[in-house]
Amino acid sequence: MADYLRPTPWDKRNFQMDTFEVMSLEEEALAQTENIEGHFTIKVDPSKSSKILLDHGFYYVDTLIEPVCEEGKLTVFEKDGTGISLDYDRERILEIAEESFENGRFHRDFNIPDEQADLRYMNWVSDLMDKNQIYALFYEGNLIGFYGFEKENVLLLGMKKEYRSKGLAKPLTSMGCKKQWEDLDLQQLKTSISAANAPSLNLFYSLGFRLRSAKDVYHKINRSSMGV
Repeated sequence: MADYLRPTPWDKRNFQMDTFEVMSLEEEALAQTENIEGHFTIKVDPSKSSKILLDHGFYYVDTLIEPVCEEGKLTVFEKDGTGISLDYDRERILEIAEESFENGRFHRDFNIPDEQADLRYMNWVSDLMDKNQIYALFYEGNLIGFYGFEKENVLLLGMKKEYRSKGLAKPLTSMGCKKQWEDLDLQQLKTSISAANAPSLNLFYSLGFRLRSAKDVYHKINRSSMGV
């Protein structure tokens, strides 16, 4: 029998249980989640019926919009005082990350306490720093945010609260995109944004990204005496 469950150890360390991504919507795949303790994630085409997922105990969490920017389509905005660097204070980046992800999909999962969801994103940022996949964002000499990436993927954006809604998101994000493109010699950039996050969707649209696809995200949890 095929194994349709892919372990996700980067989530296991945060949630005090085994965690898996389910790799197929087939009945055989979903049946494998029935007798295993842990947290399960599956991402499906929104056009697919959710009945089989609900029958197996999954619940809807989020819809992820997946915009793509093709070569030559990136719009770069400029603003005096903005800058970007791979040289930064690690602890200050983590401080910004701690306040940046209140609306992540794991925060929307009622089976995951907020403090564990916070830890999940903090650890992700830490991992990216270990791999030199974080650009620090500066304004007037102050470290105010970060831009996380991997290959052609824009993964994470974070900015200190007091600098939001001040016209800095477009220039700093577009600078990050431009540097990522040039550093890695890419043909395209892509990202993944919650459908509920209208400001981010508008931001990436203004930079030249266009919708290519979307995925509905469902979670499931099996537990006995586990801590969440």
